[in-house]
Amino acid sequence: MNTFGMAFAQTAPAAQPAAGGGWVSFLPIILMIVIFYFLLIRPQQKKEKDRRKMIAALQNGDRVLTTGGIYGVVSAVKENDIIVLKVSDNTKIEIARSAVQLKIQ
Repeated sequence: MNTFGMAFAQTAPAAQPAAGGGWVSFLPIILMIVIFYFLLIRPQQKKEKDRRKMIAALQNGDRVLTTGGIYGVVSAVKENDIIVLKVSDNTKIEIARSAVQLKIQ
């Protein structure tokens, strides 16, 4: 008898249902997202909000540090978000208001 022309059928084993349902497998991922939000994203948003508040309240005479590492005293606040910094006795520079990193006490 020639077995090359015969086809044999096999039945697939029955699929096992996931333990606890499908949503339980996503629980670790959801937990990681929540942890990242409370440990990384939320504090950074609060810090940026405080920085924007500080930048909006800048006045003449405030000592500041720019993002480029320049220390200076605010000598004028112009329109269009430009600040004039006095960095030495005879040197004044204009910078963008957003370039101020922090206000020095």
